[in-house]
Amino acid sequence: MFLSVFDVFKIGVGPSSSHTMGPMTAANRFLELILSDEWPRPALAQVAAIQASLHGSLAFTGIGHGTGRAVILGLMGERADAVDPDRMDQIIETVERTGRITPPGHPAGGYAFRPQQDLIFDKKQPLPGHANGMQFTALDRDGRLLLKRICYSIGGGFVVTDTELDAMRHSRRTEQASVPYPFSTAREMLDMARRSGLSIAEMKRANELQSMSRAQLDEGLGRIWAAMNACIERGLTVDGIMPGGLKVRRRAKSIHDKLKADTRSNRLNPLLANDWLSVYAMAVNEENAGGGRVVTAPTNGAAGVIPATIRYHLHFNEDAGEDDIATFLLTAAAIGGIIKHNASISGAEVGCQGEVGSAAAMAAAGLAAVMDGTPEQIENAAEIALEHHLGMTCDPVAGLVQVPCIERNALGAVKAVTAASLALKGDGSHFVPLDAAIETMRQTGNDMSEKYKETSTGGLAVNVVEC
Repeated sequence: MFLSVFDVFKIGVGPSSSHTMGPMTAANRFLELILSDEWPRPALAQVAAIQASLHGSLAFTGIGHGTGRAVILGLMGERADAVDPDRMDQIIETVERTGRITPPGHPAGGYAFRPQQDLIFDKKQPLPGHANGMQFTALDRDGRLLLKRICYSIGGGFVVTDTELDAMRHSRRTEQASVPYPFSTAREMLDMARRSGLSIAEMKRANELQSMSRAQLDEGLGRIWAAMNACIERGLTVDGIMPGGLKVRRRAKSIHDKLKADTRSNRLNPLLANDWLSVYAMAVNEENAGGGRVVTAPTNGAAGVIPATIRYHLHFNEDAGEDDIATFLLTAAAIGGIIKHNASISGAEVGCQGEVGSAAAMAAAGLAAVMDGTPEQIENAAEIALEHHLGMTCDPVAGLVQVPCIERNALGAVKAVTAASLALKGDGSHFVPLDAAIETMRQTGNDMSEKYKETSTGGLAVNVVEC
């Protein structure tokens, strides 16, 4: 099993990797299919109109998560890693006003697409493959169906068709990767580390170098961290009310200003490290909630945990250096790949234990790695962090990635640092293996009521009065 670090960490826009980035990518893929020869196009038939429907969690929380906006942007040819957040409103307004989408490279005049009629939030009919289902259809000028595709956004911005999902599930336990260290479980990872004498990051690097040069890998990791750090910096300087109607005010800037004032006053603050860790995480997730540019880590809803933990390390560890960033990201990606392969990182599939829980496990592993932890201590750190997120629901108020999501990232980062610290105090031996925690998360997610899996029909979402 091999999942690239650049599949785990992807640059995109908020507020959700599964509900924003995924649908945008799915729309991109449908446009590509229209232009391809991969479907039985009737003679002389021309696509004149496009329709889309959202199902399951995408239908229930799609408005708050900006899913409809993402589909429109994707059908206009905009890509999650390149769209200009400052132009998104203008693009959407144009489509709503004209009733047409005009993606580059497609016929002049584009296709008919009236968002009010042609973009359906179908809460009654879930699609069978995954909680985040979408259906795209292409029609001719007489309204006859020419092409239909079902897609699923399976978490972290990953998108698969129904046939790809079926093939992926059938091959999950048998697939082989052409990399030197194809570990698919934590036990395999530790066994390979013992036999090779390499660290987890070194094994992950060796796997990545099968498909790219060292320079490309280092440049890519640098680009990922630059985007994460820029997101923190912007979040620490922007104030105001976040969009969506809850009237939740950004707090990262005011907290940051107070922390800087405390630093200048030389007053003793026993909570200083936690305060900085929390404000870094909140800065990222306030940017995400506002639709800004973020890095999935491993999702947008959990995007603040890993960058906050890296900044915390750089801020408070006098021995920290820029080289630590690559080690951190590679180690975190190794853990994230194992979790995704054996369970899920999708809140709509297993609840927030799969998002913030996975992010905390990845961050704990990365921090233990840059603190010179052994592979066994790193695996222990990830297990501790994940274990203490088991059962966490995904219940965003009003379907917005704001409450409790922003603070939840701050607490996830705190748990990650605590888990790494506990693991580093031991020798790596512990009672519960990481693989057991991952399997428990999968089983818990399967047993969890749909009300608590990103549908906003249970938990805080129905117990908080909306003003």
